Amino acid sequence: ETTPPPEAALACLAVDPAILLIVVGVLMFLLTFCGCIGSLRENICLLQTFSLCLTIVFLLQLAAGVLGFVFSDKARGKVSEIINNAIVHYRDDLDLQNLIDFGQKKFSCCGGISYRDWSQNMYFNCSEDNPSRERCSVPYSCCLPTPNQAVINTMCGQGMQALDYLEASNVIYTNGCIDKLVNWIHSNLFLLGGVALGLAIPQLVGILLSQILVNQIKDQIKLQLYNQQHRADPWY
Repeated sequence: ETTPPPEAALACLAVDPAILLIVVGVLMFLLTFCGCIGSLRENICLLQTFSLCLTIVFLLQLAAGVLGFVFSDKARGKVSEIINNAIVHYRDDLDLQNLIDFGQKKFSCCGGISYRDWSQNMYFNCSEDNPSRERCSVPYSCCLPTPNQAVINTMCGQGMQALDYLEASNVIYTNGCIDKLVNWIHSNLFLLGGVALGLAIPQLVGILLSQILVNQIKDQIKLQLYNQQHRADPWY
């Protein structure tokens, strides 16, 4: 058994939903732990950490949105790079494979720019010296849906890359996923903006409340120190 190359592991890590959810879950746990324990114990250090982390997350989200809007061409290039890497490593990871299949069926697309991009994958490559049984094929998720189909035909994309666009379009989706994804984002900008705003408001409220609590704790500490100093004063 051969060990996957580092590029494959990196590509799978970038798009693997399970790893992404685990990482986000751990970070959210640590962040909420700081906020919860800091407020219960009135610990300024934990509250400041909580507020700082929320501020960093908010600024990163804001910067990502601004940069994605300003440098839309570069963002499109990055999306293309991610999709092409996912195509290359399609068979290397089951979660990645399921994610690509879901995306192609969801957006009714195939490949990056066109269905022939699947030739970048070593199993689907169209070269004559490719011994794979899937040579010149595309994944089944590229195939047009068949009404009332009880069993999925996983070989429906056999030899599709060898056909021209007109012939292939009778069996599979020939348009790439990059344009479909970009068009979907453009058509759902208000929805994405609403989601971003819905995520930003709780963050801003958390930052504000944590700073208010920190200031109240500092005022209480100052008051206690003031009372202790005056109690020690014999003229008090």
